Amino acid sequence: MKKVLFLAALLLVCFSGVTNAQTRKQREDAKREAWKKERQEKKALEAQQDSVSFMKAIDALKNGSFVLEADNVVFRNGIMRFVSSNTNYVEVNDGQGIIQTAFTNFVYNWSPNGLGGVTVQGSVNGISMRQDKDGNIYYNYGINGIAVSATVSIVLTGGTNQASVTINPNFSGNTLTMNGYLVPYNESGVFQGTTW
Repeated sequence: MKKVLFLAALLLVCFSGVTNAQTRKQREDAKREAWKKERQEKKALEAQQDSVSFMKAIDALKNGSFVLEADNVVFRNGIMRFVSSNTNYVEVNDGQGIIQTAFTNFVYNWSPNGLGGVTVQGSVNGISMRQDKDGNIYYNYGINGIAVSATVSIVLTGGTNQASVTINPNFSGNTLTMNGYLVPYNESGVFQGTTW
């Protein structure tokens, strides 16, 4: 009799363990499916927001009124520095262009713009814009002013407002590349230093 009770208890424990394991697996599967669904919804929302940002960026380029706010700067020797996007930018508005760098993570005793870098301004000319088969936009122009004479080449990544700008001075080989986001001029929150 004790053996029968023992076997019955053992079967009951095993059965409840199997049932509990199945229930746990069902809960884990349900969590996994919910996470996948949430992730897909988030990706769809991000794609929609990127598409809207891309269209705004294209319109800003066509109107000649935009700001490329840089997250990082790459020097001609390949060294990259992360920078503040509200003080490192390339701007075009009403036929005038500004290029500004401000390296707050470097130690400078003096800088022309008071922000640890330079701010140059000039007239924009020779604008050209084209789109490749992948949807990337290539926007080029020249900028000429008292302290600047350069060719500026912007590449706007298709489907987003992520962009890269290469500034190639006409009288030196000090090429500079800035990577960040292109936004319409009226949506930008940049801070301009002293211009020369």
